[in-house]
Amino acid sequence: MAQLMRRFFSACIFTLITTLLLAAPAQAGEIGPGCIWNGHQLWGKVQFVTSFPDVRVEINNAFPDLRVQRVTAFPDSCGKWEVNQHWGLRVQIVQSFGDFRISFVNAFPGVR
Repeated sequence: MAQLMRRFFSACIFTLITTLLLAAPAQAGEIGPGCIWNGHQLWGKVQFVTSFPDVRVEINNAFPDLRVQRVTAFPDSCGKWEVNQHWGLRVQIVQSFGDFRISFVNAFPGVR
Protein backbone atom coordinates (compact mmCIF):
# COMPACT_ATOMS: atom_id res chain seq x y z
CA MET A 1 0.00 0.00 0.00
CA ALA A 2 2.81 2.45 0.85
CA GLN A 3 4.49 1.77 -2.48
CA LEU A 4 1.22 2.44 -4.32
CA MET A 5 0.82 5.77 -2.48
CA ARG A 6 4.40 6.76 -3.36
CA ARG A 7 3.77 6.04 -7.04
CA PHE A 8 0.53 8.01 -6.94
CA PHE A 9 2.19 11.06 -5.35
CA SER A 10 5.12 10.82 -7.76
CA ALA A 11 2.72 10.81 -10.70
CA CYS A 12 0.84 13.80 -9.26
CA ILE A 13 4.06 15.77 -8.72
CA PHE A 14 5.27 14.94 -12.24
CA THR A 15 1.94 16.05 -13.74
CA LEU A 16 1.95 19.27 -11.73
CA ILE A 17 5.52 20.19 -12.71
CA THR A 18 4.91 19.37 -16.38
CA THR A 19 1.74 21.47 -16.42
CA LEU A 20 3.48 24.44 -14.81
CA LEU A 21 6.41 24.31 -17.21
CA LEU A 22 4.21 24.08 -20.30
CA ALA A 23 1.82 26.81 -19.17
CA ALA A 24 4.54 29.28 -18.15
CA PRO A 25 4.64 32.50 -20.15
CA ALA A 26 7.72 33.49 -22.12
CA GLN A 27 10.60 34.41 -19.86
CA ALA A 28 11.91 37.94 -19.62
CA GLY A 29 14.68 38.47 -22.10
CA GLU A 30 13.17 36.46 -24.92
CA ILE A 31 13.14 38.69 -27.98
CA GLY A 32 10.92 37.31 -30.69
CA PRO A 33 11.65 36.79 -34.35
CA GLY A 34 11.97 39.98 -36.33
CA CYS A 35 13.54 41.76 -33.33
CA ILE A 36 10.14 42.34 -31.71
CA TRP A 37 9.46 42.36 -27.98
CA ASN A 38 5.87 42.53 -26.75
CA GLY A 39 4.76 44.19 -29.99
CA HIS A 40 7.52 46.81 -30.00
CA GLN A 41 10.21 47.00 -32.68
CA LEU A 42 13.64 47.07 -31.11
CA TRP A 43 15.13 49.46 -33.64
CA GLY A 44 14.45 53.00 -34.73
CA LYS A 45 13.99 56.18 -32.72
CA VAL A 46 14.31 55.72 -28.95
CA GLN A 47 13.45 58.04 -26.09
CA PHE A 48 15.02 57.39 -22.69
CA VAL A 49 12.49 58.02 -19.90
CA THR A 50 12.23 57.65 -16.14
CA SER A 51 8.52 56.74 -16.00
CA PHE A 52 5.84 55.10 -18.16
CA PRO A 53 8.22 53.14 -20.41
CA ASP A 54 7.34 50.79 -23.24
CA VAL A 55 10.40 48.70 -22.38
CA ARG A 56 12.46 48.36 -19.20
CA VAL A 57 16.06 47.25 -19.84
CA GLU A 58 19.06 46.30 -17.76
CA ILE A 59 22.54 47.11 -19.00
CA ASN A 60 24.62 43.93 -18.92
CA ASN A 61 27.81 43.75 -20.94
CA ALA A 62 28.49 40.08 -20.19
CA PHE A 63 25.31 38.32 -21.38
CA PRO A 64 23.02 40.74 -23.24
CA ASP A 65 19.82 39.68 -24.96
CA LEU A 66 20.21 42.57 -27.42
CA ARG A 67 23.33 44.39 -28.58
CA VAL A 68 22.48 48.07 -29.20
CA GLN A 69 24.36 50.48 -31.44
CA ARG A 70 23.58 54.19 -31.07
CA VAL A 71 23.38 55.77 -34.52
CA THR A 72 22.70 59.30 -35.75
CA ALA A 73 20.93 58.26 -38.95
CA PHE A 74 19.25 55.25 -40.54
CA PRO A 75 18.21 53.17 -37.51
CA ASP A 76 16.79 50.56 -39.86
CA SER A 77 17.88 47.19 -38.48
CA CYS A 78 17.70 45.22 -35.27
CA GLY A 79 19.47 46.93 -32.38
CA LYS A 80 20.17 50.26 -34.10
CA TRP A 81 18.81 53.05 -31.90
CA GLU A 82 18.65 56.75 -32.75
CA VAL A 83 18.19 58.68 -29.50
CA ASN A 84 15.39 61.22 -29.69
CA GLN A 85 14.08 63.45 -26.88
CA HIS A 86 10.51 63.84 -28.14
CA TRP A 87 9.14 60.58 -29.48
CA GLY A 88 9.96 56.95 -30.25
CA LEU A 89 10.19 53.74 -28.28
CA ARG A 90 10.14 54.74 -24.60
CA VAL A 91 13.01 52.94 -22.82
CA GLN A 92 13.72 53.00 -19.10
CA ILE A 93 17.08 51.77 -17.80
CA VAL A 94 16.65 49.85 -14.54
CA GLN A 95 19.01 48.04 -12.16
CA SER A 96 16.89 44.89 -11.82
CA PHE A 97 13.71 43.23 -13.08
CA GLY A 98 14.08 44.59 -16.60
CA ASP A 99 12.25 43.09 -19.55
CA PHE A 100 15.56 42.11 -21.13
CA ARG A 101 19.29 42.92 -21.00
CA ILE A 102 21.20 45.12 -23.43
CA SER A 103 24.78 46.15 -24.04
CA PHE A 104 25.92 49.13 -26.07
CA VAL A 105 28.29 48.21 -28.91
CA ASN A 106 30.11 50.06 -31.67
CA ALA A 107 29.47 47.42 -34.32
CA PHE A 108 27.34 44.34 -35.03
CA PRO A 109 24.10 45.22 -33.22
CA GLY A 110 21.25 42.76 -32.91
CA VAL A 111 20.07 39.72 -31.03
CA ARG A 112 22.81 37.57 -29.54
